[in-house]
Amino acid sequence: MSHFMVTGASGLLGLNFALAVDGRKHQVTGVDNRNPLSWVNFKTRQADLTEPGILERLVDEVKPDVILHCAAMANVDECEKKPADAQRVNAALPGEIAAVAKQNGIKLVHISTDAVFDGQKGDYSENEEPKPLSVYAQTKRDGELAVLEANPNALVARVNFYGWSISGTRSLAEFFVNNLSEGKDVKGFTDIHFCPMMVLDLAATLTEAVEKDLSGLYHCVGPKGMSKYDFGVAIARQFGFEEKLVHPASVLDGGLKAARSPKLTLSTRKLAEALGHPLPEFAQGLVRFHDQYRHGFPQMIRSLA
Repeated sequence: MSHFMVTGASGLLGLNFALAVDGRKHQVTGVDNRNPLSWVNFKTRQADLTEPGILERLVDEVKPDVILHCAAMANVDECEKKPADAQRVNAALPGEIAAVAKQNGIKLVHISTDAVFDGQKGDYSENEEPKPLSVYAQTKRDGELAVLEANPNALVARVNFYGWSISGTRSLAEFFVNNLSEGKDVKGFTDIHFCPMMVLDLAATLTEAVEKDLSGLYHCVGPKGMSKYDFGVAIARQFGFEEKLVHPASVLDGGLKAARSPKLTLSTRKLAEALGHPLPEFAQGLVRFHDQYRHGFPQMIRSLA
């Protein structure tokens, strides 16, 4: 059993990972700065990771075997407004965590993003050169480089995932469910493609990668690419909502501040070969997402704040 210290423990990935993993095969201590958690099954710490000396103190107190670094400035348009903050949190901090992990013999898993590519071709492999389009994407790419320079044994995972969050508004899937369940019309971008993975599948995949002691850069996304419109229609079908409420639209009509990459489909061949099996299919993840909905998980997770 390994002891994971999970940063961003109230975020979508951090919280779902901790709830799913702690007390089963591994132990989790969650670290968060914004949302004190209650009624959770794992230990927690409140800390601002950008404070001088805090990383060393946490490592000394928690004594983790693995650090899963999920904390980030993830609002793409907010990063455009506050580029210096994005650089500090998304680029500089990961490098500092990587250095502390190396000094203490701790495995680091750093969460990056598919958005490091410009999305002109799709089906990107890990060997292809990123071309970030936004402040968010550039700072996340800078974070990847900082981590691998400071700690070559770290695992950097480029991800795209969905699930239930503490605010109920953090994932695209929640956006579709929240609106479609109330009979509201929604737009689905036909010109933005991605490879979504259900967050529990991502948690299990990351755990397996750690158990196999993988290091370096891997694409950890769903094996199936689709448009965001197709994603919305798939959710409507799975949940029994009216499919016609999902209207095809262009990202150009979305009123978004930062540029978005049109085709962020990534190849997962490298990770599948390293794990010895294909990554979890989209259909099975969507069924799990719906099962959580039917059993009241969204309400439960929102009650933890």
